[in-house]
Amino acid sequence: MIPAEHPHLYIAAATHPGVKGKSNEDRYSILAYRFSSDNHTPSVLAVLADGIGGHRGGEVAAELAVNDISRYVVENCAIPPAQNLRLAVSHANQAILNYTRQKPTLLGMGTTCVCAWVIGDRLYGASIGDSRLYLQRGAKLIRLTTDHTWIQEALTHGTLTPDQVKGHPNAHIIRRFLGSLNAYTPDMRLRLSPAESDDQAEANQGLRLLPGDRLMLCSDGLTDLVEDGEIREILQTRPLDNSPAHLISLANQRGGHDNITVITMEMPRPADATRPIPTVVMPKKAPARKTRPNTTAGLMVLLLLLAIFMLGLLLIFYFVH
Repeated sequence: MIPAEHPHLYIAAATHPGVKGKSNEDRYSILAYRFSSDNHTPSVLAVLADGIGGHRGGEVAAELAVNDISRYVVENCAIPPAQNLRLAVSHANQAILNYTRQKPTLLGMGTTCVCAWVIGDRLYGASIGDSRLYLQRGAKLIRLTTDHTWIQEALTHGTLTPDQVKGHPNAHIIRRFLGSLNAYTPDMRLRLSPAESDDQAEANQGLRLLPGDRLMLCSDGLTDLVEDGEIREILQTRPLDNSPAHLISLANQRGGHDNITVITMEMPRPADATRPIPTVVMPKKAPARKTRPNTTAGLMVLLLLLAIFMLGLLLIFYFVH
């Protein structure tokens, strides 16, 4: 794939360590590409990873996941997109395990991960852990991914009700994560309705996005403290540019006990023709320093030549007389 200077989506992102003095173990990446010089289909890949708190080297695992998934997807773009994402996440899990074998002091590090890959107007996604992907369409907010947590399992099996979740002692027990010795496959379900079966949810890969649709990827530092209804209200009413910062600020006002990362992306509307698409900022070399003529040095040379000339005249005058 060929890097694109301008993504075909509007994009905004922000991350914050929270207000409890923790180091930020969240990592994310947003890449814009077109497939080839012959295939100009635009593509945006967003990857967010949240290093698991309490595990050694969570930030290392998160960085490995983001970099490995991004690289794998780009290098294997000929593979069908959903399969590519599935393999990329599995490959990142192995990369983390391989790294811990080289550095045993980091044994046990792990990370959650959520990916959103938009090719043209088609969405492909994958997740593992409790970082989430949402779709905001009009007045509706849809949580596309399913948390891999003890709480979610209890809700699914009916042993807990939604009213019993808040403050539960098992709220942060994660069942799946990258870096696990268990060979978990990434979750490819994009659930548009609670009534859908797992097969139906997985068949939503390649979901067509509509003009004005917004996607949001986030770590659990946001969703622990900000309800889905509040997220819907902010995404629906706030400009895309400041919605990540506003959501993070709201979480921090309520305690900000964890790292918080938010990525938002929006499909352009036909009426947005005059709205500028943001530029993907690439590292730039420092501009070449302009050379200015050194007038002081030039004057010194001129004076030296004049002195030599005068000395020559004096010598001629001395020998002649």
